[in-house]
Amino acid sequence: MSLSVRRNNIYRWKGAKCIGNFHWETSSEKFYCVIAEEIADQNVTSDFYHRYKADIKLFKEIGLDSFRMSLSWSRLLPSVKFYNNVINEVLANGIKPFVTIFHLYPPQALEDEYGGFLSPKIVDDFRDYADLCFKTFEPYIVSHHLLLSHAATVNLYKQKYQATQKGEIGITLVSNWYVPKNQTAESRTAAVRAFDFQFGWYADPIIHGDYPPIMRSLVGKRLPKFSAAQSKQIKGSLDFLAVNYYTANYIGHTPSSNSVNLSYTTDRQITISTDKEGTPIGTPTEMSWLYIYPKGFRDYLLYIKQKYNNPVLYVTENGMAYANNASLPLKEALKDTLRITYHRDHLLYLLEAIKEDAKVKGYYMWNLADDFEWDAGFTVRFGLIYIDFKNNLKRHLKYSAYWFKAFLLKN
Repeated sequence: MSLSVRRNNIYRWKGAKCIGNFHWETSSEKFYCVIAEEIADQNVTSDFYHRYKADIKLFKEIGLDSFRMSLSWSRLLPSVKFYNNVINEVLANGIKPFVTIFHLYPPQALEDEYGGFLSPKIVDDFRDYADLCFKTFEPYIVSHHLLLSHAATVNLYKQKYQATQKGEIGITLVSNWYVPKNQTAESRTAAVRAFDFQFGWYADPIIHGDYPPIMRSLVGKRLPKFSAAQSKQIKGSLDFLAVNYYTANYIGHTPSSNSVNLSYTTDRQITISTDKEGTPIGTPTEMSWLYIYPKGFRDYLLYIKQKYNNPVLYVTENGMAYANNASLPLKEALKDTLRITYHRDHLLYLLEAIKEDAKVKGYYMWNLADDFEWDAGFTVRFGLIYIDFKNNLKRHLKYSAYWFKAFLLKN
């Protein structure tokens, strides 16, 4: 199994202002409210763009053997040289690249023209983008798409590139693990339903060819149908399944709504919480949604094994954050002992899942270095590497980086 660094997400970590806006950038510049304004420059972030050689040397120093990175659809053409340089540098350091070609950033131009993924027009545009990626970067491609675009892209890769490039293609899906709040049949069924409405919404079509039956039942005519040809193309459109796991929630049942304002939220007929009778599901962190529940990692992986025909799995995100406390001395800020506990415990449960025959082939922690973390901006730190945003973005290895280095040497 590969134990590896979590990726460079193109917006949250790379930095460098470039031609070609994407949707998150436009939304962030227009709407985001980030604390610590003096450091929250989203066009610089951690400046991987200018510092990638030194950063990749840090990956090697820690002992990581794979690096997951993202490409930017909006900026692919002006960035080809940069991406190739990164891939070559990664390979030169004995590290294997693992590439996501789409990570939630549709080009703003397509949002403006036809609404992005709200329109079927995006399928052909995405396939053309993927074609260019495969031509340009050869075997270093792992893909993250949305259903029809995903299926069209997998079909393209398998027909035109896979035989010569010997690569593999899959999809990353995201879900929490869901624990019944009470030991009742209703609560247990609700927990399964919650997983179907999040993970199964995408996994069922890709593995089984259609949406989960419970979604068909509860959503009815509002849930789109696949044609026979689409179902055939989507079913089995992967060589592996990649998953992200951070946390878990308690789930209870709620009666169906008679409201005319039906939505995804009401369709699920569930209640979601992070505590039961005042006791949290796990240790809280600086992210209000992230409670540390490592047992859920094992349960999550084994459920996927059982329901989805034991696919080859890669864990592409797993981690926790500290607050970015500007008053904390650097020496203290590097002592991220809770992060060490988080990863140690999750890796132990990962090992249990593997011993029970889950086909996990790789593990990527989130994150290598502190980054621009969605709407939290620079107010939290997920990295193994501390970025000193007030001192020329200088890098410092945290305790967790040294822990991973020692762990990898022993294992």
